[in-house]
Amino acid sequence: MKLLIKNGTLINPSTGRKEKTSILIENGKIKEISESIDDISGKIVDAQGMFVAPGFIDIHVHFRDPGYEYKEDIHSGLKAAAAGGYTSVCTMPNTNPVAGNIETIRYMKEKASSGNGVKLFPVCSATIGLRGEEIAPFKDLKSAGAVAFSDDGNPVCNTALLKKAMETGSFCNMKYISHSEDIFLAQDGCMNDGAEAEAMGCKGIPAVGESSQIARDCMLAEYTGVPVHIAHVSAAMSVDIIRYFKERNVKVTAETAPHYLTLTDKAIRDYGTNAKMNPPLREEKDRLALI
Repeated sequence: MKLLIKNGTLINPSTGRKEKTSILIENGKIKEISESIDDISGKIVDAQGMFVAPGFIDIHVHFRDPGYEYKEDIHSGLKAAAAGGYTSVCTMPNTNPVAGNIETIRYMKEKASSGNGVKLFPVCSATIGLRGEEIAPFKDLKSAGAVAFSDDGNPVCNTALLKKAMETGSFCNMKYISHSEDIFLAQDGCMNDGAEAEAMGCKGIPAVGESSQIARDCMLAEYTGVPVHIAHVSAAMSVDIIRYFKERNVKVTAETAPHYLTLTDKAIRDYGTNAKMNPPLREEKDRLALI
């Protein structure tokens, strides 16, 4: 089976490649990349005005399987990923049971293998049961297929325990993904702490609760020499802190999410609780800093 993608703009960020060209695919593999391909014996797709890129990788997804399949399951999540151009995903561990044991990790890998070909890489829990009391058995979880560890949905509040987890995980070549949140500052909050929260009479969640924990985790990364990845960054102050540590050559990477790039806490006036999330939507200065 042949597929010819014509006139698209090919981009490959890993090589810096960007050019208008055509791609011939035969039996699922790229056979030729050239501006002029004469083979027209298969299906032809005119990609004029479109980008053609390697499959995207989403390192932070919630498929809720096992335990919460009424929200999402592995197969529906993989279909959504493919529809968006993603060929690999990393699933967070806040499932039921928590993805902190060999059986659950293997279940996720096996179910994904009967899906649509999108690769699933489980992120196991940093602590047993996401309780923040005892680190998970990283070596065993790595052998079962886990690629990183996180208590996403919950922060690891115990700094000494987190230091031990980062150091132990590094021996297994596993990176820590940080859910950076001060639960005491965030307690009972439902939106960003600012003018909008005050006007609505709602208890706010201050950005410093996120930023202070990011600073802690980056300092641990510098102290231990172990990499850390910061999840769902939402605040301008957090961007400044991450930039500071990157300039110090600390092994820190970070991510944000589309809603933090496109919306602010003013969206709650129009969308109500549909605009409620954690971390919350912040102010315009935060949105601009993230861009």
